[in-house]
Amino acid sequence: MVCLDSLEQLGSLGGPVALAIGVFDGLHLGHQEVIAAAAEHARQHHGKAVVMTFEPHPMAVLQPARAPLRLCGPGHQLHLLASLPIAGVLVCPFTAKLAATPAEDFVARLAAVCRLGCISVGYSWTFGRGRGGNIHSLMDLGQQHQFAVYGVPPVQVDGEVVSSTGIREAVADGDLVRAGRLLGRTYSLFGRVEAGRRLGRELGFATANLKPEAGLLPPFGVYAVRAGFDGVWHDGVANLGVRPTVEGALAAPLLETHLFDWQGELYGRKLEVRLEAFLRPEQRFQGLEELRAQIARDADSARRHLGG
Repeated sequence: MVCLDSLEQLGSLGGPVALAIGVFDGLHLGHQEVIAAAAEHARQHHGKAVVMTFEPHPMAVLQPARAPLRLCGPGHQLHLLASLPIAGVLVCPFTAKLAATPAEDFVARLAAVCRLGCISVGYSWTFGRGRGGNIHSLMDLGQQHQFAVYGVPPVQVDGEVVSSTGIREAVADGDLVRAGRLLGRTYSLFGRVEAGRRLGRELGFATANLKPEAGLLPPFGVYAVRAGFDGVWHDGVANLGVRPTVEGALAAPLLETHLFDWQGELYGRKLEVRLEAFLRPEQRFQGLEELRAQIARDADSARRHLGG
């Protein structure tokens, strides 16, 4: 999967290019359907499927006060996209200038820089200056520039329409079962492992510490987890929070993950951690011995939840 950062680079892929366009925050089941439509068109027409997303989130430019907290940071999004049958990802810089571009000019620019085979979007997607473009005008532009258009209808799970808004609500409420059902996978956090105080190692429970990319986090507490790297998933237990026993409530949120039956260094590595089950809220202990005893109990509880 190649990563592009400008529209003009689309021409380097050859063609025809099948574009799936959207913000794709969370990469939930609805997003996956939009991408699958482009991938299928590319397969049938011997083309290249490319996901086109935007950074920063368009609302952060258009209405900053109303911009949602992100489910996935840029690194997490690329990590998830790498598992899909696509040839590339275009992370298009979203600027005030781009937002002011008329819909027809935006599409004309796409058609000029590459051999455009199709554009796949969610059926309610809008684009261009003043959100003047929609699925109907996109179809008209498709006829004009000779590319196919797929407007993918909303996906429902158990009668609920899948949306990033619904997933944000579920995550904030700690309802990770609902979040996972709408995502189509276990909810996860992602980030780069950083060097810490090595306190976990002193307590007998070495941890991989990362600051999650996501802007929106589930409730602080201890979770049974599975952490993935090098194509392998490892069972473990993790604390998400501000570490009140050793840091105090003003510390930045950190995910501290102890992997069972594994030794090694992960500093600098990117880690995806799936939150499999909530075990208890984060709490402050009187001292390190009390903390050590509770971590041991948490580890036992996590093993039971994970079937280990």
